[in-house]
Amino acid sequence: MQFRRTALVAALSVVALTAAACGDDADDSAAEPTVAEAPEFEAGTTMAEIAEAGTLRVGTKFDQPGFGLENLEGEVEGFDVEVAKIIAGALGIAPEDIEWVQTPSSVREDVIEGDEVDMVVATYTINDKRKERISFAGPYYEAGQQIMVASDNDEIDGPDSLKENPDAKVCSVTGSTPAEQIKPYLADPGQLVLFDEYSQCADSLRNGQVDAVTTDNVILLGFVSESDGAFKLVGEQFTEEPYGIGITKGDVAFCEFINETLQENEDAYIEAWESTAGEVEGTETPELPEPAPCA
Repeated sequence: MQFRRTALVAALSVVALTAAACGDDADDSAAEPTVAEAPEFEAGTTMAEIAEAGTLRVGTKFDQPGFGLENLEGEVEGFDVEVAKIIAGALGIAPEDIEWVQTPSSVREDVIEGDEVDMVVATYTINDKRKERISFAGPYYEAGQQIMVASDNDEIDGPDSLKENPDAKVCSVTGSTPAEQIKPYLADPGQLVLFDEYSQCADSLRNGQVDAVTTDNVILLGFVSESDGAFKLVGEQFTEEPYGIGITKGDVAFCEFINETLQENEDAYIEAWESTAGEVEGTETPELPEPAPCA
């Protein structure tokens, strides 16, 4: 299995490894996906080019428990990782021939436009602003934004309480949808603290540098499960976050191939969830959403 960090994010590897050290005890093994033998694709399509190259370049996160996390052996694991393996298998690409590229929120569109990856599977919320630069296959999962605080914090019980506590600091990630969607709940823009990775937010919460962390609930549940009781979720989900797979803008054929592959491998999808994010307490096995039309 190959790994590559882009120049934009190489300095973040130490942070990702620190996060991985907290959660290496779970049984995170997933069944190896079926790999098609010598699949044939129309000449000139992305699928044909990838199959001929014999490798798939996948952008994912290295700091997201349950979705994309680099472990102590230097391998990435999680639901996004397994979803990418399902798609790779349909292209005739074995897991060991996937090239994983560390892709924090702030550079996801950049690595697609720069042809540094073939696709991004990285808790990537579909929205209109991002569609101006790239296309999405999917959605393949529906999440929702929530708030995480220290277990002894009784002042913040949801997003609305951030205005009631104007001195409270809330952390999210540069370039993320949650960072934008929390802004209307703040008394002052200075309440928002941004980092490149959520593991940095979790560290800051543990150290008392921030009072809350906000992102999608399933990501936060991963941090809560690894916190030894230090963190908790508060309030209800207050957004809907459909996760999609980012690809080159306008590549309709590749989008349709990805959607069809996931729809035809729903059992593998469920197994991927249950062996990764589904092991976190509080999560529920999802139904594979109906894909949106490709454009």
